[in-house]
Amino acid sequence: MKLHELKPSEGSRHVRNRVGRGTSSGNGKTAGRGQKGQKSRSGGGVRLGFEGGQTPLFRRLPKRGFTNINRKDYAIVNLDSLNVFEDGTEVTPTVLLEKGIINNEKSGVKVLAKGELNKKLTVKAAKFSASAKAAIEAVGGTAEVI
Repeated sequence: MKLHELKPSEGSRHVRNRVGRGTSSGNGKTAGRGQKGQKSRSGGGVRLGFEGGQTPLFRRLPKRGFTNINRKDYAIVNLDSLNVFEDGTEVTPTVLLEKGIINNEKSGVKVLAKGELNKKLTVKAAKFSASAKAAIEAVGGTAEVI
């Protein structure tokens, strides 16, 4: 296949249907909306979830629990992912973002003890699990809460 042989697939390109342009257009007079009724009027139609006056599904289902607006969500970092840094590096949330270890900082970074750490690092994070803190200090590094 060459560049000049490329064509869009069959049926993928449509001519825009111009409604209300006379009877011979195929969509004149009522413009494909049928005769009378709510859906034929301009601005007509029903809102999302409306079931014609029947109690909507959303209102029939029981509601449970609530969403805490003060909830803190932490970006999780495991010890084995910190092995990409050189010895003596100061690991902060911004450094983790640049390296692509975390996607966004959220409410802070929490370090967990999954895997093994082989490098002596200064790790600065919002939270540490007790075993992660012990593992960092066992290698000779420091764990600072920010």
